[in-house]
Amino acid sequence: MNGPVISSGGSVQDRLDVPIPLPEQEGSEVTSQYVTIPITARESVSAVVSLPDQAPSKTPDAVIVAHGAGNDMNHPLIVTVCGGLANAGYVTMRFNFPYREHRRNVPDRQSILELTWQRVMRFLADESGYGIDRCIAAGKSMGGRVASQLAAGDDFRCDGLLLLGYPLHPAGKKDRLRDKHLYRIRVPMLFFAGTRDTLCDLNLLKIVLERLGSRAELEVIDGGDHSFNVPKTSAISIEEVQKQILKRSIQWLARR
Repeated sequence: MNGPVISSGGSVQDRLDVPIPLPEQEGSEVTSQYVTIPITARESVSAVVSLPDQAPSKTPDAVIVAHGAGNDMNHPLIVTVCGGLANAGYVTMRFNFPYREHRRNVPDRQSILELTWQRVMRFLADESGYGIDRCIAAGKSMGGRVASQLAAGDDFRCDGLLLLGYPLHPAGKKDRLRDKHLYRIRVPMLFFAGTRDTLCDLNLLKIVLERLGSRAELEVIDGGDHSFNVPKTSAISIEEVQKQILKRSIQWLARR
């Protein structure tokens, strides 16, 4: 299997639904690179790695962010989180799952989603040459769920989980909780949950977090839905919500 390829962006961008924005480069000491990472002999995915000019430590920490089922690595929240964390001194990477590379709407099967996470993590932690110390796995909805399922096992290097809208249950099916594997995770976890999230009843999530104990922390987004969008009548804007998510994430990462 060939190693990762760093690209100027042309061929990668052709496979995406929208142009790749790199706001973290504006007015900051951050360099972003397009990267193509082989997943299998026939399949590869694209990613964007953002490298800060100065990290909080000599061996920087990294945060890898996976997208949800209905979007890709260019989702505004993911771009904002990666850009903000890079500005704060963390190496960040956002990536696509294979189905989004091919502009499909139906997610890959679980085994492919897991393999993609493992290959991406291995690249950034062990093969990139960026001198990464610790790797935090982050994800929006499905992307975070898959990372948490891997973290519950023994074959996934992960020093923490940052879960943006964890899908605790299917919409309208609160009796079908996706929580059993969470109790096997031993790394710190930070959950973000909106009060209007139809895939994560806040009261049920709080019960789960009580069982997890000090390993898990929760940040509630008042008025937020599953994507943390707030009503037009809300006292806070989506920009303020994103700032809240970034601020809490940076505080949490600084204590790791």
